[in-house]
Amino acid sequence: MNNIPEDHWDLEIKPQDSILNLHLKDVWNYRDLLWLLVRRDFVSFYKQTIFGPLWFFMQPIFTTIIFTVIFSKMAGIKTDGPAPLFYMAGTIAFNYFSDGLNKTSTVFRDNVNIFGKVYFPRLIMPLSIIFSNLVKFGVQFILFLLMMAYYLIKGEDVHPNIYILLFPVVMLLMAILSLGLGLIITALTTKYRDLVFLVTFGVQLLMYATPVIYPLSRASAKYRLLIISNPLSGLIETFRYGFLGVGSFYTSAFVYSIISSIVIFFVGLVIFNRVEKSFVDTV
Repeated sequence: MNNIPEDHWDLEIKPQDSILNLHLKDVWNYRDLLWLLVRRDFVSFYKQTIFGPLWFFMQPIFTTIIFTVIFSKMAGIKTDGPAPLFYMAGTIAFNYFSDGLNKTSTVFRDNVNIFGKVYFPRLIMPLSIIFSNLVKFGVQFILFLLMMAYYLIKGEDVHPNIYILLFPVVMLLMAILSLGLGLIITALTTKYRDLVFLVTFGVQLLMYATPVIYPLSRASAKYRLLIISNPLSGLIETFRYGFLGVGSFYTSAFVYSIISSIVIFFVGLVIFNRVEKSFVDTV
């Protein structure tokens, strides 16, 4: 009797046996889909608009002008370095985090029809959001560098230093922090829809608990501990200090941001992995 050879499949879909099995290998195998989704997000968002990608520049420019007029000129809040450059740095950094959080927090709800019809690693969707937002940040970062060069030529109080080398670390931590929080929230929104509205409102309030419109060095001692407990504070202060060279580098705040971001990221992965198995039945 002939022995029938055992079939070897390229892909085998089977029930998950552990919430710690994150299937990161599958994510890598679907990397082409990831880049297609990034391209789709980038193209579709500004499709049929008059200014197109120019909105990438207009948003931080208008925000910087408004912050400079209201908080620096009218309210008299002192900044480390030139006020427009100070606000530009804080704005583009915080916007990268907030955009990633807002969009990943509704991944399950927004893509339930796709998830229910075809298999692919669910983590691809939130990852595509993080990467597409990184493209947007890259465009705005070029604007920030041009503005910084202008102030350097003018001889203003801008002194880039060795801490600028921490910039890739800062961006990575912002990415995994927004991704981790977004994964936790999107998992909870499968049962509690009200969280979507709470997140949108909460992110706006979070900006005032983050040194975006004021430097940490000038924050009231009464609220400084609260501000430092925000993982974003150490990241944005490090980003500013590396490029502007004014203010201070807070070692403890930066280390706290590293630990908090990593913990939140892995907690988000585990919760997302657990909920993705059955969320279609509850959304």
